[in-house]
Amino acid sequence: MKKLADIGLIGLAVMGENLVLNMESKGFTVAVFNRSVDKVDKFMAGRGAGKNFIGTHSIAELCASLERPRKVMMLVKAGQAVDDFIELLLPHLEEGDIIIDGGNTHFPDTIRRAKYVESKGLLYVGSGVSGGEEGALNGPSMMPGGSPAAWPAIKDIFQAIAAKVDGGVPCCDWVGEGGAGHFVKMVHNGIEYGDMQIICEAYQVMKDLLGLNADEIHQVFKEYNEGDLDSYLIEITRDIMGYRDENGEALVEKIMDTAGQKGTGKWTGVSALDLGIPLTLIGESVFARCLSAQKDIRVKASKVISGPDALFTGDKKQMISDLKDALFGAKIISYAQGYNLMMEAANEYGWNLNYGGIALMWRGGCIIRSTFLGDIKKAFDVNPGLENLLLDPHFKEIVEKAQAGWRRVCATALTNGVPVPALTSALCYFDGLRCERLPANLLQAQRDYFGAHTYERIDKPRGEFFHTNWTGRGGDTASTTYIV
Repeated sequence: MKKLADIGLIGLAVMGENLVLNMESKGFTVAVFNRSVDKVDKFMAGRGAGKNFIGTHSIAELCASLERPRKVMMLVKAGQAVDDFIELLLPHLEEGDIIIDGGNTHFPDTIRRAKYVESKGLLYVGSGVSGGEEGALNGPSMMPGGSPAAWPAIKDIFQAIAAKVDGGVPCCDWVGEGGAGHFVKMVHNGIEYGDMQIICEAYQVMKDLLGLNADEIHQVFKEYNEGDLDSYLIEITRDIMGYRDENGEALVEKIMDTAGQKGTGKWTGVSALDLGIPLTLIGESVFARCLSAQKDIRVKASKVISGPDALFTGDKKQMISDLKDALFGAKIISYAQGYNLMMEAANEYGWNLNYGGIALMWRGGCIIRSTFLGDIKKAFDVNPGLENLLLDPHFKEIVEKAQAGWRRVCATALTNGVPVPALTSALCYFDGLRCERLPANLLQAQRDYFGAHTYERIDKPRGEFFHTNWTGRGGDTASTTYIV
């Protein structure tokens, strides 16, 4: 074993432990540290026994065990713990050394920390790491950003441990400056929220409207996964529907219907609001989790509020086919909105994002990996300036073909009182995007009526604003024109 380690890692929880095992398996020597040092001893005597690890019991010992430039990666809880470890590390590091945050950190914190660490003469990386426990061990998707000078020093390690696609292309490349890496990971997680919600809505339609049992739903998702919807989340949904508990019964039906969340979906929605991007599907997915958490009030409401009884009399086979179209159409909308958000963030923060490269990073290792991500990369390869995925001929054709079945699903579900907020929200976005004239002219007239907020006219040049004295009682003074 080498006397000095190639990289150090702080945080031997599930992700950290599996990631260092991945690094060691690729030929790297790793120094490990954990705030609860007994975890270090347990790891060194257990999964790390006899392998190229250096167990350390203090930050000073960890830093002293690293070759220069020192590279220290943190996989700790987002928030104050990251700031605390940065302060503990700084006295033991030198100019050019690199601090890496691999947790689910909110990107503004990464922007702030990168500036702070760089002011001390060091380099900082905020890297999204996706794929869960299995991905960390066998190959995650990694999205590093921060100090550009750090990338050459960490590239070999990161790309060696990342998932591989297309004959060995790593699902990891430099994303951009500042908080770009964590922003892209945040959007990834937002899309993950959306994908999971539309799948859950399809499940509820099959169960509550079509009356399918777990075995039948398992078979449907098995068939979905063999076609255009081939993806990790469809695959695990298939497996979940087929899993039986100790009594031989479908375990999924015994799980409480209250969903948790760690905040990345909410962050994505808030960022979209801040930047003025209509991230409707992901927003509805976050709210759907919030509604699921209100279990007690839903139980009460179910006993006193009436609605239509779910009664399906149509062709079940056709509805299952329509659900496939609805899932595919909504999935494309989710990515279109997510990419729209990344484009606006790049403009706002001065990042030079490689949109096709991001799709490639998501092709393997991560939770939203799916076959059609390759088509997203092709779309941006053909047109690097693509403004919206739905303007790409390939995706335009897919969504146009999917819309008939998608509309039937939404109409049938709503008529029968089965909630499908994400599927309908995505369809409304599609219709809104293709609508040359929306009713915002009336909305702007209302704003000008009660608040003198002014409006533009279609028969005048853009950028020229007008105010009308609608009641005859107001004056000519108009409010300042600004856009949030």
